[in-house]
Amino acid sequence: MKTFILIHGSWHCAWNWHKVVPILENQGHTVYAIDLPGMGRDKTPIQNVNLKTTVEKLCELIDSIEEKVILVGHSKNGIMISQLAEYRSEKIEKLIYLAAYLIPNGKTQAAYSSQDLNSVLKPYVTRYPETNSHTLQPEIYKEGLYHDCEDTIYQMARMLLGHESAETGKTPLELTEKNYGSVPRFYIECTQDKAVTPYIQQKMYHETPCTKIYKMHTSHSPFFSQPNELCAIFLEIANN
Repeated sequence: MKTFILIHGSWHCAWNWHKVVPILENQGHTVYAIDLPGMGRDKTPIQNVNLKTTVEKLCELIDSIEEKVILVGHSKNGIMISQLAEYRSEKIEKLIYLAAYLIPNGKTQAAYSSQDLNSVLKPYVTRYPETNSHTLQPEIYKEGLYHDCEDTIYQMARMLLGHESAETGKTPLELTEKNYGSVPRFYIECTQDKAVTPYIQQKMYHETPCTKIYKMHTSHSPFFSQPNELCAIFLEIANN
């Protein structure tokens, strides 16, 4: 049996994975779906959140688990699983990037996001300089994130999505081939994604090659629209 740590994307929280967790657990796997600092039920003041402290918190979780783990990172927070692999390569079995930012050493998530000119989200991001954070305006939720999902997901998102630190996306990753490069990488492209478009997904996994590329014909949120199919890919990766 495998141990998965599931890391949500921008503005979301552990709620992302509420359909995925029981599917994996019912097959005997151990699953940790967490709220990143300042998000969901984590009450860290958003202005205090940065890449270093977020990764340190995730390292504490990994260190508390005896067996090796499989990390899944969605969207922006592909950067988290990359940086974790640098610091805990010996504890990580595989990295799974789900429509996620796969950024090379010395680069930032923000730099790659700025190249994704066709993302429908950009005009709908509200920035708060006083806390160095931002939110997404609800009128774009359905089209940008959940266009193939049940309406209940959209309604829940209106209540649950929140602020996110802008600092984490502006911090260059520090990665080496010795550590980060030693952990097998897998990418799941969402081909109907309007948030992190196929253009930028393909650019990233061509620049940073992965062991295997999977494609799902979904929006940015296959954990809501196709959870069984997504878990089947997770388990195929885990068992290879």
